[in-house]
Amino acid sequence: MTETLKMIEADGSAPSFNGALDDKALVYCYRTMLMVRAFDDICMKLQRSGRIGFSIPNKGVEATQVGAASALRSTDFFFPSYRDFGMALHHGAEPVEMMHNMFGNASDSARGRQMPVHFSFTKPLRFFSISSPIGTHLPQAVGAAFASQAQGKDDVSLASFGDGGTSSTGFHSALNMAGVWKAPVIFLCQNNGWAISLPSSGQTASDGYAIKAKAYGMPGVTVDGNDLLAVNRAVSEAAERARAGEGPTLIEAFTYRMGGHSTSDDPTKYVPAEELEKWAKKDPVLRMQRFLAQRGLWDEALEETLQAECAAEVAAAAKEAQATPGPTLETIFSDVYETLPNHLRRQGEQAFDLAARKGDADAGGGAFPL
Repeated sequence: MTETLKMIEADGSAPSFNGALDDKALVYCYRTMLMVRAFDDICMKLQRSGRIGFSIPNKGVEATQVGAASALRSTDFFFPSYRDFGMALHHGAEPVEMMHNMFGNASDSARGRQMPVHFSFTKPLRFFSISSPIGTHLPQAVGAAFASQAQGKDDVSLASFGDGGTSSTGFHSALNMAGVWKAPVIFLCQNNGWAISLPSSGQTASDGYAIKAKAYGMPGVTVDGNDLLAVNRAVSEAAERARAGEGPTLIEAFTYRMGGHSTSDDPTKYVPAEELEKWAKKDPVLRMQRFLAQRGLWDEALEETLQAECAAEVAAAAKEAQATPGPTLETIFSDVYETLPNHLRRQGEQAFDLAARKGDADAGGGAFPL
């Protein structure tokens, strides 16, 4: 196994920090981590009270998400896993836009066609739709990177996935293609300890995941995923290689999911209590807090202000999203074809007629076809 990159010590000191992020950026990164926690907390309450159907906890992995996002441009291509809320938030996605997706309402960019947590944005960043099937987005990230390369642009793709994703066929195909083409893509494996209930010891016989890079002709890097500065540095260096035409990098970030796989999961059934307790002491938010305090950028007053701001913003987002009506019937047929095929036109007319007679759905108040 390669040496694990680490920058922030347990006491918050970071002797090797090179100032890659200025003070304003550091505080912004910390605020984004708190925003992820606030979003998580409210989504859990919404799900448990029956107002949304599903959510994915992010507690414990925020430094990997935000550290990676802080090393990239908003114009780069993000192909996220479903546990990457912080990447979108860091580059300007509004909590209310994300909350619209959680409710699947009429303002949801997917018009309710996706599960909750399946965010996608074209502005203010290029954040491709999260996909539930494991590993399918990795070849897509390579394709986007290869297209950018072919057009002479210096955009890079970030493909983020969990340790379980390394067992997918998409992982092999993507790394193989990226290595052959020297595509400007960064593969970020968030080794958070569990692929739902399967530990890493049951996932691979390799000495970690970064070592797999060697077989595909690219560098493999291991990084402390609870150390935002270390993740920023690892991704920054990988992006620099990619933009210079030197090809892809596989990064393995060691972190820990301090909650269930999803709101449908009970981690107490398989996570040893002592293991969770050990990782709780390595909480990435507390670690970043200690680092900021060492630099004179954090105090209790700032913490109280940031916590209150994040909680209020997410609460307001949830309130607005809950009050937004659901998608109308016409959205089944919109945003699919430029010119609607005749067989779908007939189905649409039948659906609108049924809705008008039975009152089972809102037809949208417009004549069909759109």
